[in-house]
This record gives sequence, structure tokens and C-alpha cells, in this order.
Amino acid sequence: MAEQTRRLVLGGATTGVVTRCRDFTRRALDDWTWPAYAEETEDALLLVSEAVTNACLHAGGPRELVLRHSPGRLRVEVSDDNPEPPSPRPAGSRSRPGGHGLVLLARLAKGWGWEPAADGRTGKTVWLEVTAPEPGTEGS
Repeated sequence: MAEQTRRLVLGGATTGVVTRCRDFTRRALDDWTWPAYAEETEDALLLVSEAVTNACLHAGGPRELVLRHSPGRLRVEVSDDNPEPPSPRPAGSRSRPGGHGLVLLARLAKGWGWEPAADGRTGKTVWLEVTAPEPGTEGS
């Protein structure tokens, strides 16, 4: 099976965008026959929510969500217009709630990182990868 790609253009929106991206991802995973309650499916949905939330909080909102599905993996890419790399909130910082998004990416994703925008625009793409569930896997 060749890589399959789904793209959702968001244009920097922040209102309702996390739910929109999560729903978009759930529909794609359903189409790609990921089991609804498999651990990998739940992890993928949580990680999409966290990456998009980070773009909303720290980068003015996501420009685009891209899902790349190939045998054994899902790559999630969230692009925004802020060129600053993602960085964890300093320990002891209490300026705003949260600060757990990058910790979740590090713990749940097979890998994650970021790269400058490839299209010549100002900004970056934060990416993460999740291992696909084995066929027939169901969560408890």
C-alpha cells in the first residue's frame, strides 16, 4: 500500500480548531481501518489534539494539518506561521496553565520533531509519528 495523505487547511484559525482536527483525524483513521478503541488510535487522537492546541496557544493557530498514513505508521504534521521551535515550558514556570503537550509527544509518539516551513513561508511544521495498530487489535 502506498502512502495516503489527508490535508486540512486551517488558515490560522483557533476557535473550534482542536475539535475539527480531532474529528478530521478520526474520520481518516476510520477510513484506514484503525480500530476505534485501540490504544494507538486513542494516542493518535490525543497527540493531534495536543499538537493543534500548542499551535493555537503559542503560534497564533495552525495553518494546516496533514496526515500521512503508510503501512505500520501515521505521521501527523501541524504547520503554523511562527518560526520559533517548540520548547517545553521552563520548570517552575506558572505564567499559564498547561505545559504538558511536548511531554505527551515525547512519551506517546514513536518520534517527533519540527522543521522550518518548506514552502518558503515564515513558520514551521511540528511532526509526530504513531505506530499503526496491528490488524484485529481492539482496546479494552
